[in-house]
Amino acid sequence: MRTTRRSRPVLAALLGASLALAACSGGADDADGPDDDAPGGGTLVVATTSDPDTLFPWKATQFQAVHVLQNVYGTLTGFDDELEVVPALAESWDVSDDGLTLTFHLRDGVTFHDGSDLDAEDVVHSLEAIMDEATAAVGAATLASVESVAAVDPLTVELTLSAPDASILAGLAEVNMAILSSADTEEGLTTATNGTGPFRLVERVPNEALTLEAFEDHWDGAPELDAVEFRVIPDETSIVSALQSGNVHLAVFDDPLVAQSAEGPGVRITQTPQLAYHVLQLNARQAPLDDVDARLAIQCAIDRQEVLDTAAQGAGEVIGPITSPAYASDPAARPCPERDPDRAREHLAAAGLPDGFELDLMVSQGEYATSVNEAQNIQAQLAEVGITVNLDVLEIGAYVDRWIAADFTAAVALNGGRPDPEGQYGRYFPSTGNLNQVAGYSSDTLDELFAQGKQTADPAARKPIYDEIARDLEDNAAWVWLFSSYTYTATLEGVTGFTPMPNGSLQNLRETTLA
Repeated sequence: MRTTRRSRPVLAALLGASLALAACSGGADDADGPDDDAPGGGTLVVATTSDPDTLFPWKATQFQAVHVLQNVYGTLTGFDDELEVVPALAESWDVSDDGLTLTFHLRDGVTFHDGSDLDAEDVVHSLEAIMDEATAAVGAATLASVESVAAVDPLTVELTLSAPDASILAGLAEVNMAILSSADTEEGLTTATNGTGPFRLVERVPNEALTLEAFEDHWDGAPELDAVEFRVIPDETSIVSALQSGNVHLAVFDDPLVAQSAEGPGVRITQTPQLAYHVLQLNARQAPLDDVDARLAIQCAIDRQEVLDTAAQGAGEVIGPITSPAYASDPAARPCPERDPDRAREHLAAAGLPDGFELDLMVSQGEYATSVNEAQNIQAQLAEVGITVNLDVLEIGAYVDRWIAADFTAAVALNGGRPDPEGQYGRYFPSTGNLNQVAGYSSDTLDELFAQGKQTADPAARKPIYDEIARDLEDNAAWVWLFSSYTYTATLEGVTGFTPMPNGSLQNLRETTLA
């Protein structure tokens, strides 16, 4: 089979549900603000609440880092606006009849930002390094089915698989699978970048700003903009003021009230439903959460709608584990679909904890707006059944470090969703997943189900498999899935061409124009 794209579940319904609210007049100019009259495409200023915590794409988990790096680095495959897999650095690919050989045909003439040419050896180097446990790449599970990678010729790469893998093409589209030059090292790419993306890093002032310049030699043509400046403004109220005064062109909010306050003359707000999910992560390898009844007590004691209403003014929906549209979980398919304090107390008694227990709960501050409110509401609800929650509020850098090290008993998290459920959870819950330590839970049943899901190509046949996965996760209260919400993209009048996406990607900055 030869193909130039692989279909993925279409999110037209989600995208069609987006609400665009446009205002009429432009914002005021400011001497310190963006230069709207700059020659060429101008510089677009994007407000961000945190500085990227890494410039190395294979280890990026923080949303702010991912948003920057997906504009700097290229991947073999990509996503279009409906999250269907499309060609990127590979212009086409072949899949053998038995599904065990995947051959990528690279674009001719692709260059890195340092001027060197991309070839098959760079792809082999990158994929083998990601597969190497010593690299500790967060996307390593994407290549779990890959036995070997070989350069057939300078523009052809062949992957030999241990079993058919229906998810690998979507997985390769994530920035954690970025193709790097074989001449570069992780050490060198911690303070600089060298990608094949539409923008290249030209300046960074830590905790203040990071500037990307248009890469004129990009294989798909230079971006419309001359540059993009990611400006760090930790306080969202200050971001609103910067938008309204014209100092910032674009910002993405999580809090609907903040977005509402930003709306006004010259500021357009676009609401986009997200695949990302808010979740209470439980480390089932730490007491007392190593007892399933203790975890079920937590699950039964939480009213998810109340968390959503309190933290995000009800702007979202209660969810189960899988948010991928074609495989979405039934949020009612769990032992306690509604809050049930009596059952929570029964589970506490069954765990030998009739008087409850203390739970240390880690939460970040600064990466997204609703985190602390979520944690405080969970704390109040669990207190009613005798579970005392001790909150540990951390700045995002410290939170990510502890999260990656699985140095927590419980954590309030916002995890990125993906159009394919294997990409969403294949690195977490299989026992061989490279983030299984972070997940804190695995089972023989899940290992078998995830293997079946990867090897099944037909979406209709895959759906029951992932329903079983979701049921196992819920029945064992591996985590407590809460809700999915929206992002609110604020743009000044004159910013056109930017399309927000359900996976939160800012990849469409390459198509954005500034009047």
